Amino acid sequence: MSLKIISRKDREYLYVRGTVCGKSIFESTGTADPKQAEAYRAKREHELWTASVFGARAVVTFSSAVEAYLKAEDRSDATKDYLMRLLLHFGRMKLSDITQETVDQSYRYLLRDGDNAAPATKVRGVLTPLKAVLEFAAVRQWCDRPAFKGPSIPKARSIFLRPDEASRLVESASPHIRPLLVFLICTGCRMSEAVELDWRDVDIRGARAVVWQKQGNERHIELVPRAISALVALPDRDGPVFRPRYRRGIGRGYADRGRASGGQIKSAWSVACRKAGLPGHMRIWTPRGAEKEKSTFVPDVTPHGLRHTWASWHYCLHRDVLALKEEGGWATMGIVARYAKKMPDAYRDEIRAWWGL
Repeated sequence: MSLKIISRKDREYLYVRGTVCGKSIFESTGTADPKQAEAYRAKREHELWTASVFGARAVVTFSSAVEAYLKAEDRSDATKDYLMRLLLHFGRMKLSDITQETVDQSYRYLLRDGDNAAPATKVRGVLTPLKAVLEFAAVRQWCDRPAFKGPSIPKARSIFLRPDEASRLVESASPHIRPLLVFLICTGCRMSEAVELDWRDVDIRGARAVVWQKQGNERHIELVPRAISALVALPDRDGPVFRPRYRRGIGRGYADRGRASGGQIKSAWSVACRKAGLPGHMRIWTPRGAEKEKSTFVPDVTPHGLRHTWASWHYCLHRDVLALKEEGGWATMGIVARYAKKMPDAYRDEIRAWWGL
């Protein structure tokens, strides 16, 4: 029995109904136009027949894989944003049709600077979320495992701050982000871990907090005296520590709700770095549709650089790579080794004083 187009009482759209290769179908065509409905019926019937003969991998589309990927477990808002952009380009494309060539072509359509986008931007905005969906689909035998070659990313220099620079940064920052900056410098937490930290996971008396890594791993961090002082000074004791709930007349606090990357404090960070005299450059551009130029200060160090700072300080004080790896939550010793001997011994007393030890 093939599919037939039917109408339903009090429904605008036409439907297809029937059985193809033993699979019963009853779904909307998404249109009231008989010609478009017929095109949908023919395409859907062909997909069902192809799937029954050659298997699901012959017909599963990227949009179907994304839908299943999002339903499988909770995904961050940032991940959802990336996937929504990918859907604009790959959409109804079959997974088997997503090749190295189509990936290389997608950069020009999905990224603001197109083919001229930075390698890290191509990886972060296209390649990483795309491979995550295809890996998910490959486990379910919908496609082969992705084996795309991404652009080569130049190795970036690990930037860290000396104690006097860290002090100038905190003093130059807006009052509402100072506790967050102090916490990051004292604990080495990633920005996502800090803004998602909840008061129920903070033990002031025990000088310890529990954060969750993006892989879902639980990590216990020790709170040095200055970190404890910064937490004690905060007004709230429930809910997110550094992302207080919106209150009329007070504002939105440290970060926009739902975001979990360094962009939460982008503007405040830029201003603080500029006032602190940290190195950077001015970016000048003309917004689309505008005639007047805009400019902003782009610091060389990012909020993630505070994690590098903590790691360099930690090794300077303790000279223990294994302890640094464990407390910092790194997966391999190769990553941790980058921070060894970065900070000269001359700063040991300043570091101890900064952390309140």
